[in-house]
Amino acid sequence: MILSDLLKDAGAHGLVIKNIVGDTNVSIDSIVYDSRLVKAGSAFFCLVGARSDGHTYAADCIAKGASVLFASKKIDESNATVVYVDDSRVALRIIADAFYGHPADKLKLIGITGTKGKTTTAHMIKGILEAAGMKVGMIGTNGAYAGSKKQDTVNTTPESAELSRLFAWMADEGITHVVMEVSSQAYKTGRCDGLTFEMAAFLNITPDHIGENEHADFEEYFHCKSMLFDHAAHAIVNIDADRWQEMIKGVGDRYTTVSMNGEADLYADGFENTWEPGILGLKFNCHGLLEGEYKLSMPGDFNVGNALCAAAIALKLGADEKAIKDGLKNVQVKGRMQLMTCAAPITTLLIDYAHNAVSMEHLLLTLKEYNPRRLIVMFGGGGNRPKARRYEMGEMAGKYADFVLVTSDNSRYEDVNDIVKDILVGLNKYDTPYEIITDRKKAIHYLLEHCGKDDIVVLAGKGHEEYQDIMGIKTHFSEQEIVEEYMKEYNEKENK
Repeated sequence: MILSDLLKDAGAHGLVIKNIVGDTNVSIDSIVYDSRLVKAGSAFFCLVGARSDGHTYAADCIAKGASVLFASKKIDESNATVVYVDDSRVALRIIADAFYGHPADKLKLIGITGTKGKTTTAHMIKGILEAAGMKVGMIGTNGAYAGSKKQDTVNTTPESAELSRLFAWMADEGITHVVMEVSSQAYKTGRCDGLTFEMAAFLNITPDHIGENEHADFEEYFHCKSMLFDHAAHAIVNIDADRWQEMIKGVGDRYTTVSMNGEADLYADGFENTWEPGILGLKFNCHGLLEGEYKLSMPGDFNVGNALCAAAIALKLGADEKAIKDGLKNVQVKGRMQLMTCAAPITTLLIDYAHNAVSMEHLLLTLKEYNPRRLIVMFGGGGNRPKARRYEMGEMAGKYADFVLVTSDNSRYEDVNDIVKDILVGLNKYDTPYEIITDRKKAIHYLLEHCGKDDIVVLAGKGHEEYQDIMGIKTHFSEQEIVEEYMKEYNEKENK
């Protein structure tokens, strides 16, 4: 695309240019805000971040052949075309949208916000809409999906230029609806500015992401989350959450309520845990917009609130009752109490991301409600992280589990044996039996060899991650693949 044409399009969509130095009759082949990715034909945006200033890399980008630089500060203009703007981040959003052909206009966007449950709810919505025959994309913690095709992402809600690129990819793949996890940081940094959401859901809010390089205080965190509802046509809101009226005031009276604790447009009661080979979840009764019994293939009453939000959104978008039932019954979220159904011939095994004391306690208490013969947990501790976290995780495991296997996690630049010693400080407060196997793959094999069908086994700490970080080197490591490979060999032996 020629720069002059790009600037004309962007100008029609709100880009304000202060000054242009150099030739605008140059070709733009890529939109870049990381100087390491600059190549001939790139448009580089000098972003000012919390830790670095893109203007300091201007000369390097010119040397690499960048066609144009967008800057908000004076830079060396030798042998370069420079477009000066008030805010390079705003320019990035508008230019990227134009470069990729305004792809969001071709999609129906569904935004999900809340302190907890965004990933699970997004997967539920995707599952239901696909069961209803829709072509669905998803962007969030676990990456970006166009149907079953996946691309990795860095942030829960990617940078604006990355969003435009992903939207364009999804539109090319025939996607019609995109479910997005929308973080508070996304609105604080302007990543979602300019987007209009067909539907937006508010799940819950508790203090989080407050501190240096995040939010100054809870009120700023709250405000940034509420900005989603200033750009939504309709809201689905869990009225069990604190301050829900204030959160969604941007949509006026265009909202639908859900609740686990009382009457709402859609509400639930009669929660009952269900556990049988290959299934660990719960069932509940819906009232209001939906009536009858519904099932979830994941444990935890708290997930009913997420399911109600997902069901309400799906109803508004045209899904029928059967699609909602099928979508909820079959949903699995990678790394979030993910049930490994392939392990059913041996045991009930889950993979979960719990990597601190609060999430560990919550995980184990939820699973204890199923009254297994033994509740078994395997976990390690992250290197170069607070030691208190290791003590506390060890304490929670010792308090609630019946057997603990201590292993490695992302030890980074620490000796894994030192991390294990810290975990044992908390674990040894209780008399819970434990083993130590620092090779995580061998630890998984050990559990599969020593557990039973009446046990519940959970591999905690890594969840959706598919790597181990040891001494600065990231190597591929997928707990799901390890379990699947083990069970394949197990079944082959059993069938001989």
